[in-house]
Amino acid sequence: MKYSFFYSIRFFVFLSASVYLILGNVSIAADSPGTNASENSPGQDGFFEIVFSGGVTGFLIVMLLLVLSITLVALIIEHLFSLRGHNLLPPGLAEDVQKRLLAGDVSGATAACKAKPSFLGFVLQAGIAETDGGWNAVEKAMEDAAAEQSAKLFRKIDYLSVIANIAPMVGLLGTVFGMIFAFQEVANTEGSARAADLATGIYQALVTTVGGLLVAIPALAAFAIFRNQIDRLVADGSHLAQQVFLPLKRRRSQRKQGSANAPNSPPPN
Repeated sequence: MKYSFFYSIRFFVFLSASVYLILGNVSIAADSPGTNASENSPGQDGFFEIVFSGGVTGFLIVMLLLVLSITLVALIIEHLFSLRGHNLLPPGLAEDVQKRLLAGDVSGATAACKAKPSFLGFVLQAGIAETDGGWNAVEKAMEDAAAEQSAKLFRKIDYLSVIANIAPMVGLLGTVFGMIFAFQEVANTEGSARAADLATGIYQALVTTVGGLLVAIPALAAFAIFRNQIDRLVADGSHLAQQVFLPLKRRRSQRKQGSANAPNSPPPN
């Protein structure tokens, strides 16, 4: 999974560069001598002409939004591969551990959990380590392990929430800068600036806000989807771990009940 994450980043960097070159070629073609005068009017500016007309500040803000968008897509792809059910809850692991525990092979059950490192494996391993302390100790150890592993999974997807919160603020920052430049134009012309000049600066400034929202909305949606998926898998894994130890708990209860009901041996003469 570690390698798929980096391959995803490389792929989307390449894809973004390709889109940039394609749109750049379209803009160059639009500015060629064969185009009509109406196509070169201010209202027909290309996407990159609008975005990068804000100077160095606008360029840096757009680049930051581009980095956030690439990171967002890479994280989504990585989570789609890593947060799957068969990765967190390996098929057959619960049955294998249960058979080994019923056969008294505690070391084999521990080795089976270590062979498949996962959410379920860590929870079962914590419970196996406390089998000598009784059911209460086993249950407490599994609850603590499940809480620890679920916290790690939630921290993993927190980056999506960070991107969802940062992107709109970055876009708003670009809009604020654009409004500052628009009103600076009014001040420099002592109020004689035309409405068309102000409108151009304002709609150029609003482009960064749109860009920030286009990044934030998918990030927020992905965060909610992965959070619900983690909640479901953690609940399923915790229930499955308890089912693994349930026959062992019943066997011990029967042994205790049998020893309690056994008749006391007569005292020696």
